Amino acid sequence: MKNDKGQRAVVFVVLFGLVMLLIIYNGRSEVFHYTAVKVKPPLPSSLKKWGVKNGYLPVSGNKTLDHHCSQCVIVTSSSHLLGSKLGAAIDQSECTIRMNDAPTTAYEADVGNKTTFRVVAHSSIFRVLKRPQEFVNKTPDTILIFWGPPVRMQKSLLKVIQRVSVSFPNMTAFVASPRRMKQFDDLFKKETGKDRVTSRSWLSTGWFTMVIGVELCDKIHVYGMVPPNYCIRKPPPHKLPYHYYEPKGPDECATYIHNEQSRKGHHHRFITEKRVFAKWASLYNITFSHPNWD
Repeated sequence: MKNDKGQRAVVFVVLFGLVMLLIIYNGRSEVFHYTAVKVKPPLPSSLKKWGVKNGYLPVSGNKTLDHHCSQCVIVTSSSHLLGSKLGAAIDQSECTIRMNDAPTTAYEADVGNKTTFRVVAHSSIFRVLKRPQEFVNKTPDTILIFWGPPVRMQKSLLKVIQRVSVSFPNMTAFVASPRRMKQFDDLFKKETGKDRVTSRSWLSTGWFTMVIGVELCDKIHVYGMVPPNYCIRKPPPHKLPYHYYEPKGPDECATYIHNEQSRKGHHHRFITEKRVFAKWASLYNITFSHPNWD
């Protein structure tokens, strides 16, 4: 009897190992086709025509990002949300979009808890995945959307995401395809007249989140994003931490101005991006509050 039990245990372990290898193998060979974009992808005239189904690849399985929301809220990581008591209103929204590693635990009163989509930059992947109870498993219905330069994603980051998805089989995650990443760059050039690479600009997670929001939602309310002219107003605004969850972090306006004006190295052009968002407001039914945009 003991020998039979031992044999069954060995068989179980072997079968389990084979299943896990098949999961990893299938995830690598059938899902991700990260190759260089040889032909310039078309850039539709309207963001509504981009089509999310073909722009984002599933981390595992044959899932498709085909969701649609009538009303969405985008919750930024800004300290403007602290003390706002917006949590209840945010949680009542049909769909809620958050960014990177902005937590909800301990901040529910101001930022809510509901998370329908979380847009995560390549630079934030480890910060998100090392806290699965907060960002992966806390709300199982959350859909993670990762973005990053195809070269970096292909070399190592995709494997990290896949390993975590094996540990959390209920995790639903997608990665922006190389084709879609090129379209994000081309959109920046179309809207600003500046080539992202030659202008030494890094697109922010806010840029990706706004585009994804327009793709997924009919109407969007953005909480906590300051207007383009906010940091140059007279008298100057009060200093606030860049992130609501990092009280000792850099000042928000100092960060915006430094990134906008710097010409050495690569930087986010936060203010330039916000000028584009202001133009999109009437085109795509977007409103901004806390602070309100004029």
